[in-house]
Amino acid sequence: MVNYVSAVSRHPTPAHAVGEVAGHLLEQLNQGEPDLVVVFVSPPFVNHLDDMLFAFSNLIVPRHLIGLSAGGLISDTQEIESGPGLAVWAAYLPEAHLQPFALEFDEGKGKISGWPDEVDNSSHVVLFADPFSFPTDGFLGQLNQSHPGLKVSGGLASCALRPGGNALALDSKITTQGAVGVVIEGVDIKTVVSQGCRPIGDPMVVTKSERNVVEQIAGQPPMDRLRKLSQEVSEADRALLANGLHLGVVVNEHQSDFDRGDFLIRNILGADRNTGSIAVGDQISVGQTVQFHVRDAAAAAQDLHLLLSGHQCGGALVFDCNGRGKSLFGVPNHDATLIAEDLDYPATAGAFCAGEIGPIGSKNFLHGFTASIALFPK
Repeated sequence: MVNYVSAVSRHPTPAHAVGEVAGHLLEQLNQGEPDLVVVFVSPPFVNHLDDMLFAFSNLIVPRHLIGLSAGGLISDTQEIESGPGLAVWAAYLPEAHLQPFALEFDEGKGKISGWPDEVDNSSHVVLFADPFSFPTDGFLGQLNQSHPGLKVSGGLASCALRPGGNALALDSKITTQGAVGVVIEGVDIKTVVSQGCRPIGDPMVVTKSERNVVEQIAGQPPMDRLRKLSQEVSEADRALLANGLHLGVVVNEHQSDFDRGDFLIRNILGADRNTGSIAVGDQISVGQTVQFHVRDAAAAAQDLHLLLSGHQCGGALVFDCNGRGKSLFGVPNHDATLIAEDLDYPATAGAFCAGEIGPIGSKNFLHGFTASIALFPK
């Protein structure tokens, strides 16, 4: 029995691309109409998404469909980083209760509408959002408070550099703003969120800070801590400290030990040489545990491999940062191949996003430079 299938086409003609993908899917779909279909399109196909949805609705006849436009696509072992591309993922989820939704943000009132009335906190949400018109970070913060334990995976559309150029799909409808998604209840979906970093040095407690400026870590200015750390590490790590430095913030302070996956990685935006303080891309509070992290291609590959270790799945949805891919790793198809090999080749589809959504600990966050993966059970 096949529960998940995926297909991809790089044909430049939209009709031919749909035909290739639909034909491949129909060959594999042996249980009738799938419960959920997820469609990813690259920039050359955005203006043809309406016709594509109509074709899939008639050929595949899914119960529900969601779609995202992105600068690059992922399908099984392939990464399409430029040019035309269509990737489609379909799933049979007979035990699931699915609630599709479309969210709108009223900037004047500061309110978000469209969220389902009743959502079980043990559910999983797949969420696609437009970065220009939807406050994804704030919305995730609201969900963390109102629905503790709810897990969210997804990404921000990356097809356009200006408002109105992205496309999101929900069933037969297309929108250029807001967010769309589906609540999946009754399926044990696991998550892997690889932030592409490795820790360096030791965890320490912030002892003085103001908003996003960290003034002291364990009683000393952060720059003093960094100077000491640079004297203790290898020459290769010293170079990373100079060029690829980030700050990891522990999400669950109740743990006794911290390892990769326990930290929310945030960029270091700058430093004050006079005071030794650092500015971070998030608000940091006194009492929070932090640790410096470094990032490069080797660290990103190692982090993803270690976090995937021990997992099994039948299907996977992958949301990669558009800063990864060949520009980071120097070779094509890096993450797609690693995921396929480590997970024994599940049916996989996804996109390169302008921001990735995934949980760290018990809370959901908007990330950068991350691979966020939703693992569906066999």
